[in-house]
Amino acid sequence: MRLCLECDGPNPEYKCQDCFGSELHCSTCILSKWNGQYFERISLKALGLRIQLGHITGQQCVNPHRAFNDDFVIIDIFGIHEVSLDFCGCAIAESRMQQLLRMSLFPSTTSDPKTAATFRVLEQYHLLSFESKISAYEFYHALRRMSDNTSLLLIKDRYESFMRMIREWRHLKMLKRSGRGHDPKGVEATAQGECAVLCPACPHPGKNLPDNWTDAPRRWLYGLFLAIDANFRLKRKAVSNDSVDPSLSSGWAYFVEDEAYKGFLDSNSDNTQEKSTCSSHNAVNMADTKSNRGLAATGLGTVDCARHNMKRPNAVGDLQKGERYVNMDYLFFSTLRHTVIDTLNVSDDIACQWHKKLWHRMSTFPVSMHLLPAFKTISFFVPKFHLPAHIEECQTSFSFNFKSGVGRTDGEAPERGWANINPVASSTKEMGPGARRDTLDDYFGDSNWKKVVKLGHTMLHKMKDALPERQDHHEALDDLEEGLRGEYSAALAQWREQVEAWERDPAKPNPFERRAETVTMASVRLELARDDQNDIQTGTCLALHEDCTPSVLISTGLELEEQQWRMKADRAGLRVHATDNQEGKMLQRNNTLQRRIDTWTKLQELYMPSLAALRVSESSVSGGIATAVATPETVKLWLPSQIGKTAPCDTRLQTIEWKLRYAQAHDALRSLRSNLRAQTAILKYKDRNLRGQGANTRARNTLKAVEARLEAAASTYERAHKALVVLAPLLNQTGKLSWIWNMRGAAPDEMDKDNALEDMRIEWCKARARAMRWAEEVELLKEEMRRILQFFEWDAQCWDERGLEDALHDVDDDDECEGLIAYSKRQASLRRRLAESFRTSWTDTLALADIFNHSLVTQQDMDID
Repeated sequence: MRLCLECDGPNPEYKCQDCFGSELHCSTCILSKWNGQYFERISLKALGLRIQLGHITGQQCVNPHRAFNDDFVIIDIFGIHEVSLDFCGCAIAESRMQQLLRMSLFPSTTSDPKTAATFRVLEQYHLLSFESKISAYEFYHALRRMSDNTSLLLIKDRYESFMRMIREWRHLKMLKRSGRGHDPKGVEATAQGECAVLCPACPHPGKNLPDNWTDAPRRWLYGLFLAIDANFRLKRKAVSNDSVDPSLSSGWAYFVEDEAYKGFLDSNSDNTQEKSTCSSHNAVNMADTKSNRGLAATGLGTVDCARHNMKRPNAVGDLQKGERYVNMDYLFFSTLRHTVIDTLNVSDDIACQWHKKLWHRMSTFPVSMHLLPAFKTISFFVPKFHLPAHIEECQTSFSFNFKSGVGRTDGEAPERGWANINPVASSTKEMGPGARRDTLDDYFGDSNWKKVVKLGHTMLHKMKDALPERQDHHEALDDLEEGLRGEYSAALAQWREQVEAWERDPAKPNPFERRAETVTMASVRLELARDDQNDIQTGTCLALHEDCTPSVLISTGLELEEQQWRMKADRAGLRVHATDNQEGKMLQRNNTLQRRIDTWTKLQELYMPSLAALRVSESSVSGGIATAVATPETVKLWLPSQIGKTAPCDTRLQTIEWKLRYAQAHDALRSLRSNLRAQTAILKYKDRNLRGQGANTRARNTLKAVEARLEAAASTYERAHKALVVLAPLLNQTGKLSWIWNMRGAAPDEMDKDNALEDMRIEWCKARARAMRWAEEVELLKEEMRRILQFFEWDAQCWDERGLEDALHDVDDDDECEGLIAYSKRQASLRRRLAESFRTSWTDTLALADIFNHSLVTQQDMDID
């Protein structure tokens, strides 16, 4: 006979869904009932189970009070359960809410609760929402299906109750972890931004900086790096309002205090944002025109820690239109109220525009948010990925690569953070204003905490990357300077003075900027078009065709030559068994090119009449040889450089081609340099990071595209060089090799005629900047590691002080006092264990960094001697 596993009773019929194994129990011990044929679900309530609160297990209550209508629902990780529950009604009984909490049940309301969720289901959803971004709706209905996946049973709907409980759970967890439960003044005394998880690596005076940091010779080590950005995925629909759905915290974490924020925006709603004087940045020009139809918030603006990608206190706010200055200014000045650091490095996608009238706009803010720029060193930057979209002047003036004291910071930290938070946009956009702010505050807090506990690995990885890079770039700079010290020692000293003067005072001439005009095909075509315009206005136009001037003729000829080369390359790339579709497209291109060449040839003969006889002579020479039908890519165009001295040619046409070929060669060299850098970067990334066939195949395809561009640029340069060699003696132009090939032998004055010395100056400045930035990066990382360890010790001491009995003398309940002390000791121990773990993992690498430092100092001393 089968017996109950618990009490050895006969004929067990029930199986517990929460226990391991498949053993059967009797009804007094347990959820599935054996009906003689199969297990059927049965509720705990139907089994006669009554849960008694307010007493230890097994102790009966002399005055039990049943829950409302004897109907109580508990939400747990295994489903939604109906139970019979009795509250204690004894004289010394606690409140019903307290009785539930002592049983690890979180009530849905504070008075007469009818629903509760177990702590473990709330904790499970809390972590799942961070890791998988699952919504409360999805999680709750998964629990409901665990209770009944057939809809045959009536499961009471407690979705709204669960939403309320999880929101309160998030809020209480935030208060608990920030130590607000230990403050005798209570939660109401919470200060603005006090519940934010701070970045331990950032400078915090009084927490992780030396006492004399304000007098330190290398003040740049204690600078604060900020990154400003906006996210238009995290919008909110125009549902509910603040009076119906207020926030549980009022600016206590990452969001700014909403009432003051909206009040300031309303009082400055008439401010018109000036247009961009840089590239046509939509973030500037369309900030007031972004559609907000049906939306209460079009997105979020944030200010982040730029080096460690953590949200700052009171640095997040809703956007009502686009990325308007008035919104971003408020967030910027709001978060800076939490620091007294006087060296600021601020990056923004549109910093070149945003910073211009920042101090003027600051005058409209409350005095409590004012900065004193005269007492602060503030530098503005554009993030590295966004910088190429700016004009050339911005690319040198606002680059992280060229300013001293910033290491290898790139300013793109917020962009990396959006990838983690964007998946919650689909659920938060439907929330009311308070629920959305509380939820996003919780997500930002978790994101910061995960980065804090991973700082040990993150900083170690950065340091291991930085040490060899510093060494390599230092050696590259030494090699470059060694090649310059002979003939160009005076120029080198002058360049050093210029770049150091600019680093001290950015108002001085920027040594990274090219002072001579850069030659491009576009600029030469513009110059020739203006010449044609002047000829028309002065009546000296010598055009023999109303639609084709000499400059248009030669420029079109060069375009046809380029198309011929591409056609030839594409035809060579076709396989032996090309598809009909490929052959058809190639034939269409072939016909189009042939028609363009025929049209251009007729116009060419107007300006170069001797070509008719030259073409006849050419065809008669090859006429006796049996050849295939000529294809468009093999047709000789007979440009002035191809004629040479074979036949007479107008000098003006030769001059036009010289100008265009000269620009073509420069464009090709720039393309070569750019693609060679791209090829090197892709190869390094592939070797270091890519594993697996799929990833390597994609990388090879990318490399093939870069190699094709390299081949095209090299071919273009060869054609341009060959043409210039032919035209040079005809036009009395002196041709020289690039300074790259004869740097040691050329006199500086001669080289400067072709701006080669300027190219050398810029290249040396960039090499020096690269070496300095990597050296600064190592020093910044060492300082950040020190700050992290000191911050943990400071934080541990704060928790120690919170747990002192003297600090808890106002707590009357002994159990509560004991719990507060235990929690504070646990938090203090956690910080110290994190610090010890980080210190142990960093020891060897920091020792290696010191060895590298010693070798670099020794080498520099030898160079000076």
